[in-house]
Amino acid sequence: MNELAITVIGHDRPGIIADVSEILAGLGLNLTDSTMTRLRGHFAMTLVCLGPPAAAQVEAALGAITADGALLATVRRVQQESDPMPTGGHYLLTVHGADRLGIVATVSRAVADFGGNVTDLTTRLAGSLYLLLAEVDLPAGTNLDALTTRLHAVAGELGIEVGLRPAEADVL
Repeated sequence: MNELAITVIGHDRPGIIADVSEILAGLGLNLTDSTMTRLRGHFAMTLVCLGPPAAAQVEAALGAITADGALLATVRRVQQESDPMPTGGHYLLTVHGADRLGIVATVSRAVADFGGNVTDLTTRLAGSLYLLLAEVDLPAGTNLDALTTRLHAVAGELGIEVGLRPAEADVL
């Protein structure tokens, strides 16, 4: 079995998800993980699939929906993930404030410096207000007070508000 990472990006239109998933199902690929979104009129999809076809065969099959150039699809074989590393906890990180350069870079660096792994991140620009929502896994033994202090210092430098709280299962 091959584990494949597939990306599809391009101008949004109705039916992209149906088109892609029908092609993959027709090839015998099981969609195991996915994220799909619309970003300012552009569609973006990342999938991890498991099945018998090779990457080149999948890319060729997706040619039916990319031939006109409105969509771009890439397929790459990846290694199957081993058991996930245990974490000290799952947290929700929120940021809001005036839009400015470097918010994602600075906030994610603060998390990474404490060994945190951002597992999901979404940003939105609503007028001049910048919103960020991230799921973060922290290693066991992380000094939450020190991380919170660091995040508040970063927030002060950037002129934003930041929050970090344990993620509850029903929120995710």
